[in-house]
Amino acid sequence: MKQVSSLAARLMSARAADGCEITFDLYSSPAPDAPRVVLIHALAMAARQWDELVQELRDTCHLLTVDCRGHGRSEKRPGPYTGDLFADDLACVLDAAGWSSAIVAGCSMGGCVAQAFGLRHPPRTDGLVLIDTTASYGVAAMPKWAERAQRAATQGMAALVDFQLDRWFTDAFRAEQPAAVQRCLDIFLANDPACYGATCDMLAKADLRAHLDTITCPTAVIVGEEDYATPIAMAQDISARIAGAKLTILPKARHFSPVERPHAIADEVLWVAQQL
Repeated sequence: MKQVSSLAARLMSARAADGCEITFDLYSSPAPDAPRVVLIHALAMAARQWDELVQELRDTCHLLTVDCRGHGRSEKRPGPYTGDLFADDLACVLDAAGWSSAIVAGCSMGGCVAQAFGLRHPPRTDGLVLIDTTASYGVAAMPKWAERAQRAATQGMAALVDFQLDRWFTDAFRAEQPAAVQRCLDIFLANDPACYGATCDMLAKADLRAHLDTITCPTAVIVGEEDYATPIAMAQDISARIAGAKLTILPKARHFSPVERPHAIADEVLWVAQQL
């Protein structure tokens, strides 16, 4: 699987409202009027989670891949975190990039942030692409999130590796694409446990369901058929709440379908662009 050269991106940074530095990459399409697409990574990931999708879309879209606060190259400012905070961070990133609006795509945690952005900044949200995500994990999941945060704090990120790898990728993909799996693993292991814990708490408390019916922009909802982290029922719930949302279930994919099935995800991004 071909990797994206770091030289293809323009490295930039923005200051959030509280001064936190947020790092992001810009990829410019050869077509000046190409759609603008923001890509928001999953929990404990970073912009490089999107390497495969960038390769698929770089000729047809202007792309912005962001490292959310507490992740990747962005400032490891301590929590608490909220989805609204991350959404407002993204608004500052768009300002720094000179983008008035964009299609906002996110995987897992990134999908939660994308929903929050669409609710808080509707004029800046041209469309949404919500991948392997949820509007709420539910109260019953809160103890599990707390357990994950505590385990990272006391044993380090490596203690969660086996749990994560099985959730992220199908067995076949792990066997066939070890370089892509290792890239995601390396990103995961580089996380600050305290920031990871603050983000776990954010996701445990997130509940966007009550206001999703106010979203009117074109929306694609995608989920891997074998995703048990945010299963099909969660994607169905989101798509039922957003008028006109398109639901796609990807066969033989788990929680990181942008890495496993980038061509299929690219098709959905372009579908949203075609609705504009």
